[in-house]
Amino acid sequence: MKTEILKTEYDHAADLIRAGSLVAVPTETVYGLAGNGLDVDAVEQIYEVKGRPAVKPLSLMVPGAEAIEKVCVNVPKAAYVLAERFWPGPLTIVLESSEQVPEIVRAGGITVGLRCPDHPATLALLRCAGVPFAAPSANPSGEPSPKTAGEVLNYFDGKISAVVDGGPCGIGTESTIVDLSKTPYRILRQGALPESEIWDALVDQMRIVGVTGGSGCGKTTFLQALEKQGTMVLDCDEVYHELLKTSKPMLDAIDARFPGVVEQGALQIKKLGEIVFHDEQALADLNTITHRYVTEEIQRRLREHAKNGGTSAAIDAIALIESGAGELCDTIVGVTAPREARIERLLKREGVTRAYAESRIDAQKPNEWFEAHCDRILENNHTLQAFEQQCEKLSMEVLK
Repeated sequence: MKTEILKTEYDHAADLIRAGSLVAVPTETVYGLAGNGLDVDAVEQIYEVKGRPAVKPLSLMVPGAEAIEKVCVNVPKAAYVLAERFWPGPLTIVLESSEQVPEIVRAGGITVGLRCPDHPATLALLRCAGVPFAAPSANPSGEPSPKTAGEVLNYFDGKISAVVDGGPCGIGTESTIVDLSKTPYRILRQGALPESEIWDALVDQMRIVGVTGGSGCGKTTFLQALEKQGTMVLDCDEVYHELLKTSKPMLDAIDARFPGVVEQGALQIKKLGEIVFHDEQALADLNTITHRYVTEEIQRRLREHAKNGGTSAAIDAIALIESGAGELCDTIVGVTAPREARIERLLKREGVTRAYAESRIDAQKPNEWFEAHCDRILENNHTLQAFEQQCEKLSMEVLK
């Protein structure tokens, strides 16, 4: 067999692949050894030529996200999110395979990896051929992956039908592989695309609702309505108190600014309060420290939620906007209620004195502040039943 060197003869290369032959093709990472991914005989050739163990599955090259549903089933939204963000590019997405994909490609498993290469020659060839390519790197198993057509020929001259010479590959590192076939999603191979960019892309597409308002306004009722829609709720106050027990960096930062308030690894809240509650600048400095660590923890939890297939979240905080956590949100809902109604709720819920309830509410921002700074306002000035109906309606609206 004479191995042809092709440049732009895509019709001829497509004919070879459809006929069951192997053609090496360029990508942005390394050259791949391509055959018709739906042709069992062609795939068997790939394993034989590479000396690849039969227990190792092959991924399929496709021309774009539109091909996903042709070879996969039960596809999560995350797959289309990542395809839109990173395809064409060095990302292989593992999904549940349809029966159309031969068992030999899947190495007997139920999943298949999909890859859309960022190279004009191979994208043109994929569209011309009209079939997905089974295309591992074009090297004998255990040898370095080739970055030029010449390196491919050094390995396979006379063993494959052709090489499409698309010039040297720019990255030289294999694609990153992410498994979305089940939750939690996970990285199977770290390659050219950083893992952090994958999870951040899923968080960016998540619907995140900020919820804020003063004590006794009824935020909990609205948050419960969001939870019924499958939304994860993150309470910034709860996160802060958890970090007081688990975050040494935050405690170190607090102790550095307020020496002596951390004793044996525990924050002495009363001692800290005696400092910050009578010093406006000290309180501002404390908030700057804690807001930073709380926001970082919120971001970490959002990534974990995305890995578990989550598509929506709510961030609850009285100081949502001032802390900077509001910048993570797509929309911010401010919950307001009449002053007397809030006082009555605090008296009933917490068993405090009226004087304490009044001073606590009066120390917080007024309803007018939330009306001026939030995207939506939820007024809790009716019966509980009426307010619950409002909450249910608004929760569906903001999660669209």
